[in-house]
Order: sequence, then structure tokens, then C-alpha cells
Amino acid sequence: MKKSKKSQKGVTSNDKNKGMGKEKEREKKSSSLESGSYNYKMFSFFNRKFKINEVEPPSDVNKAFSLFTDEGSTHMTAEQLRRFMSVHQCEVSTRLEDAQNIIEQVVNRRHHITKFARHTLNVEDFFHFLLSDDLNGPIRTQVHHDMSAPLSHYFIYTGHNSYLTGNQLSSDCSEVPIIKALQNGVRVIELDLWPSKDEILVLHGRTLTTPVSFIQCLTSIKEYAFVSSPYPVIITLEDHLTPELQAKAADMITQTFETMLYYPESDLTEFPSPESLKYRIMISTKPPKEYLEVRSKDASEDESSPKDDSDAVSRNLLCYSNSSSESDQEDEDFKSLQAGVSGYKRLITIHAGKPKGSLKTALKEVTDQVRRLSLSEHQLEKLAGSHGLDIVRFTQRNILRVYPKGTRFTSSNYKPTIGWMHGAQMVAFNMQGYGKSLWLMHGMFRANGGCGYVIKPDSLTRSADKLFDPKATLLPVQKTLKVKIYMGDGWRLDFKHTHFDAYSPPDFYTKIFIVGVPADEAKKKTKIIEDDWCPVWDEEFSFPLTVPELALLRIEVREYDISEKDDFGGQTCLPVPELRTGFRSVPLHDKKGVKHKNVRLLMRFEFV
Repeated sequence: MKKSKKSQKGVTSNDKNKGMGKEKEREKKSSSLESGSYNYKMFSFFNRKFKINEVEPPSDVNKAFSLFTDEGSTHMTAEQLRRFMSVHQCEVSTRLEDAQNIIEQVVNRRHHITKFARHTLNVEDFFHFLLSDDLNGPIRTQVHHDMSAPLSHYFIYTGHNSYLTGNQLSSDCSEVPIIKALQNGVRVIELDLWPSKDEILVLHGRTLTTPVSFIQCLTSIKEYAFVSSPYPVIITLEDHLTPELQAKAADMITQTFETMLYYPESDLTEFPSPESLKYRIMISTKPPKEYLEVRSKDASEDESSPKDDSDAVSRNLLCYSNSSSESDQEDEDFKSLQAGVSGYKRLITIHAGKPKGSLKTALKEVTDQVRRLSLSEHQLEKLAGSHGLDIVRFTQRNILRVYPKGTRFTSSNYKPTIGWMHGAQMVAFNMQGYGKSLWLMHGMFRANGGCGYVIKPDSLTRSADKLFDPKATLLPVQKTLKVKIYMGDGWRLDFKHTHFDAYSPPDFYTKIFIVGVPADEAKKKTKIIEDDWCPVWDEEFSFPLTVPELALLRIEVREYDISEKDDFGGQTCLPVPELRTGFRSVPLHDKKGVKHKNVRLLMRFEFV
């Protein structure tokens, strides 16, 4: 039977009692044990009534409850819950006070009983606790990585063209996507600077994008830089400014950020650590050529074009040099300008630039100063085929930024894992888009408390003879991840009852992926559960992993449709090294990565 589809709009399920307030209605519906029914119209003549099945604890949950309570007991005490958390969930640091706090929250939510009125959980309360992602989520929510290593030892949450609201050709430029990115934990913001008479504008050059002022972007960065993370924000500048405007940009940066701005007294031989740079902002761009370099050339060289035609700074300095000899006053003006350009250069902490020779030579070049190199996704793929280990060695001390190819006009993204496999710290993404590649990016940076910095595996930072070779194929299995998916709930609370199907409840199934090095990638799929808002799958899958440190677990729920494309029911992506073992509540998100209010899965994770 063909199913009539509704628009992809998340709305609340039917309000059966309009006299009841919205909050009271939501509270009434929130219990996963609530039963009821939905009516579906057939051909505008007949009503089909479907009962909402009562969600019961899976047998494994009942067994765990019995195992950690006294024989014949129907309630779990705080001490028994603490022991369950420590032994079954491997949360060995759980204190008795933590268990008591969990009981108080669960009892208050389910029974609206005041504090200390009850000190135990029955099996339904216990099940409710396991399904609460704020109390029993799949990953840790605190920063727990070593944050004292150099910046080059971390993957850093990086944006590309951070000011764009949509596509790369005609969308508006605004501070709003910058603010959203910072609120979501992004730590690297990219701004393209272009001159407009005496003003500095941010826009995607040579396109129809409408500009936003540079100072507006700086002000927004200052205000929102540390709302989600205390660790440093890096502003990468693609600079198309004249020397005069570079001097002006330097003043704007220093006056806006004041003491928040970090820049070293001399070129860095090693990057500082995120811990040492808390609540600081850094600039990364290509240093401008200095006046003395240009003036040292003879007249014939001055009259010729610069070797690098793309170097707008050099061209303007040459022109100014020719005219500045006309008077002492002009010479004084130029000295002042040169000082301004030098001030701009002084603010650059992470020096960027294209290599003078080939990319292969640049990767092998050994210098005292650390630097940043940028490659397009296509350049990285091509270079990785023959010089994978050289890329990994380069990223041990230096920073590699990878950016989307220029033909991604719709602000789509590429698969980020090739960058991470080679140690690239800044895998730059269009954060304003959405899609499976962006879901992977979200998943990676849910790690380490979502602070925007994820420490690299030791295999990417240790001595040369023990480095990870991205091209290696015969790698031993390090561990196996066992994933059991019990059931799902919450769709009936977040969606209208005809959202998925106009004539019956949805038919949900789940797809589970491992994304990482090629040897580890895998895909599994559950059976389809028909006509059920609370599907129970109770299926287990195993995933052998050769490089678990770089693996992501991607989960996607779909609603089966025999005649049309299957509907989207939610997704999430989780970093495998961060998974907490035992029973876990896994919240699902929409296509743009926004978390649903109630939709979640009950799963179990185990490493063997």
C-alpha cells in the first residue's frame, strides 16, 4: 500500500486533551510506559485504531535489576545502584551520593515526589533511568584528555568560510553562522578579508555573496568565543588587503580582543598547548612581505612584476616604494605604513603559506619554526597515495589544514577520515550545510566533552619508526566492539502521528556503521518492526577494529516505505574510544544535527 508522506517538520503528537497545558501534557506523555492508541483514516471513510504498545524493560534489564538487588526484592537501594554502576556500567568512580542523586531525580520525574520521600527504584524506575540520556548517556561529557601537549597533537574543530549562511556563490555573509559555530564548539573560524575603499569586508571573493563588516565578525567572536569551551579560538584569515588596510586590520584586532589576543615575541619552534592558551584568541594567516625586503631590490626589479602574481601585498608595497621617494614627507608616511604592516605580522601566531617548491618537498622540509600548510581535499587525496607517511611526519610538529574543493558550490563536505588518518589537525568543513559527512564531524568532536580539541592517537605522534602508516592493510585486530540495540522510543512525542505514514504507525529499522580506516569500515542493519511507535529489535552486532582510536559509530534510524524512499527517523554519530560500556541511552538528532527532545535508543556497548 502506498503511504502518503507529510513534510519533514517535527511537531508534537496529537493533543488529546486541549484543556491541559502544554507542559502538563508533555509530562503526561513522557513516561515510556504510557499506553494509548492512535486513529488513522482510510480513504476518508474508515478509521483504523492502533494501540500504542506498552514499553517494557528488555529481559537483559530485568536480569540486571535482579542481579544487583536482594533475592525477591522489588526495589533497588542507592548502594545497590552504586554497585550496578561500578560493576556493570564500569563507572568505578561512582559514589553513594551520586547514586542517591540519580534516585532522587528519577523518582521526582516519574512520580513527582519531593526529595527524600523515596530512596529506592523499582524496576520501571530503573528502566526509566537507563533510558535517560542526561543521566545515562553513551559518552563522557567532561574534558578528560591531556590538554598539555602542543597544538599539533590535537584534532581541532575547524570551520571553512565560517561567515556564509548558505551556498558558496550567492548566499549572505553574516556573523550569525560564526556565532552558531562557536556555540557548537568550533574552535577555528575562517574569514576572507577584502578591501572596499577604506573599509575591510568579509565575503567570498569573486562571487555574488553579500558582505559583512570585519569589525562585526571580530566583535561576535569576542562575545561568543568561549561560551561552549574555554580552549583557544584560532582565526584563519585569507588576506586580500592592501598594506594600509592590513595596518587597519591589526588595530581592529588588537583593540577588539585586547588581552584575549595571544601572539609570541618571536617565531614559534613548538606550538603551545591548549591548556596554556585557555580563553585566548590567535591569528593564523600568511605573513605580509616587509618593506625592507622590497626596498633592497634594485630599480629594475622594482619595475618588474612580483614573482608571485597572487601576492597583493607585495604589489602594493612595490608601487608605494616607487612613489615614496618623491619627498621626505612621503618617505615618513611610508615608514609609518611599514610599521603598521610589521604590526600586522607581529600578531600572527600560526604562520601559513604555500610552499615555494612542490608539496612533496614542503612535507619533507625541516625548519626550526613550526608552520601551517593548507591543502584542498583533492590535493590531500593525491598526495596521500604516494607520501602518506611524509604527511603524518609533517603533522607531528606542524599544522595541516584541509579544505573543501572549490566545486562544492552547495556547501557540501567531503569525508573527513582521510585527513584524520594522516594527522591533519584542521579538517575544515562548511558548518552551515548538513549531510552524512558533517554527521561524522559532529561525532568526532563530541569527544573530550565537546571542547573542540581531541588528542590524536599515539600512533600519529610517536617516534618515526613506530608511526601509523595510513596505507597499511594487514593490521591486527586490536579489539572488537559489540553493539546490542534493544529498542527505541520518543517518536510519538516529537512527531505528529501521521508524520511517517498517513494510514498506520511507522515501520522502523536501524542501520549501524563503523567509519574509520578502510579495514574497519562496516555496515549492519536490524530487522524492520512494523506498525510500532516503540520498536523492539533486540539484536546484537560485532565490529572487529584494527584502529579503534580513529573509529566512529554512526547510527541511523529509517522508516520503511514499500513504494517511496524510506523516511528519516533520526541519527547520531559517536566516537568509539569515548563509548561507555553497559546499557546506554543514545539520543538521536535530526538531519542538521539538532537533538530531538525525546527520541532515543536503548543500547548496550561492550569491548572484547
